[in-house]
Order: sequence, then C-alpha cells, then structure tokens
Amino acid sequence: MSNLVETVTKDIVEALNNDQLTLPSLPEIALKVRDIAERDDSTINDLTEIIVQDSALTARIIRVVNSPLLRAAQDVKNLPMAVSRLGMNYTSNLAIGLAMEQMFQATSDMIEKRMRALWQLTGTISTWASVLASHTKLLPPDEAMLAGLIHRLGALPILTYAEERDDIIQDNITLGKIIDRLHGPLGEAILKKWDFSEELTSVPKYYRKTDRVSEQPDFTGLITLANLIHNKDVQAGWGLKDWSEIKLFEQFNLPPDRDHEIYIELDKQVQASRAALM
Repeated sequence: MSNLVETVTKDIVEALNNDQLTLPSLPEIALKVRDIAERDDSTINDLTEIIVQDSALTARIIRVVNSPLLRAAQDVKNLPMAVSRLGMNYTSNLAIGLAMEQMFQATSDMIEKRMRALWQLTGTISTWASVLASHTKLLPPDEAMLAGLIHRLGALPILTYAEERDDIIQDNITLGKIIDRLHGPLGEAILKKWDFSEELTSVPKYYRKTDRVSEQPDFTGLITLANLIHNKDVQAGWGLKDWSEIKLFEQFNLPPDRDHEIYIELDKQVQASRAALM
C-alpha cells in the first residue's frame, strides 16, 4: 500500500509541476458573478440579472437568507429582496461558493460517493466558519463561509485522477492518504489559477497547522478552529489535539475548553443553518 501511495503521489506532483494535471475550472456562473462584483460601476440589479439565470442557485440563495444563519427580520421571497438584504459582497461570495457544488461530480459511483461526502464536509466546516466569524466579529462571515468551501478543494483533481485507476478506486485507505498529502498544495494551485486573493489561496495549504498564528486573525486560522471545534468529540485526528497548546483560541477570543457552553450554543446555530448551504 505504501508503495502505491508513493507512486501515485509522485505521479500527481510531477503532472502538476509540468502543467499536465487537469485542475478544475470555476463554474461559468461563478465567473460571471465575480466579474460583476469586481466592477466599480456594477449595481445590485446587474448581479441579480446574472444569478437569476440559474434557478437552482437563486433558490438556494433565498434559502440561505431565510435561514438562522442570517436571521432575516422578514421572510425574503425573491432574489432582488435577497440581494438587497445581503449586499453585493456577501451575495457574490455566497453565489461563488454555492456554484462550486457543480464540480463535485464523478462518473464512478464510488468516486461520486466520496465527492458528495467531501461537499457535505466542506459545507459543515463552512457553516462553522461563518458562525464563528459572526460570533467573534473579527472577520466577514461571507468570506469565512467561502474559505470553508474551498479549504479541501485540492481533493477534486485527486478524485478525478482516481477515476482512471481501478486500483485506487477500490482502496479507500490509500486514496485517503493521497488526499491527505496533496490536497493542500493542489488547493493552493487551483485558487491561484482562479486568481483568488492571497489570504484565501493560503487556506488549503496551511489550515492543518494548528501551531500557526498570524499577526492578525485570518481565514486560515478560522478554518483551523472550525475543524477543531467541529471534531472536538471525535477520538481521532482533529479530535486528539490539545486545545491548551493552540494559541488560535486566544487570538480569536474563544475558550480553549471543548466542553465550554458556548460551543453547545454555536453548534445549535450550525445545525440549524447547515441545511441552507447544503
């Protein structure tokens, strides 16, 4: 098994370095939304006209606005109301993030299953990131949500590669080890290709470094915390980390006590809001 992990890892890294690895492209609707959001003369109406072309995306944005995540004072029934409530930045980040689900598809049933599980996981971490950002008030919740949705993006080209290899498809342990090794640098490469901000581009590469602390609270640290808190009761991986040694909790003004009542309350918000994103 270890030989297969080493061989496949080497093949993927060489393909990436030689520009021979197919990296996913940002969905067309997401590109259009970002183009509108980045133009100085764009209006909310311009953004609405783009998003309304995708009925599924429109429905999901309205659902998010009406979810506990945003706690709309009154029921939002249409897209113009939703965009007006969220504003240009929040709407564009939300639309770009939700549009990414289109990429989590495969022809192999086993890879498709892993794709769906990956999307569900990133959605959960994304919700945690948004809830934590709202609670700590240190970072914008919309960008926190987007950071959560992209933090494991590097797994996609690995899963696509695995579709062509029966030996990997049938070996979940080996595939998992390859993803653990490579999804960080591959995620960084994808986001650089998409011209994402440096702050978001660094998230996939560094979010697993629990000893990392930046000068100011950033999205990488927030995604680290989201993973730690989400897995606080798991007896493996993230769940085995000693919170007392992780300085990020202090930086984000969060208690390093996994049994603290605040996490029970925040978990309720995540559970109530997660369905809107997924």
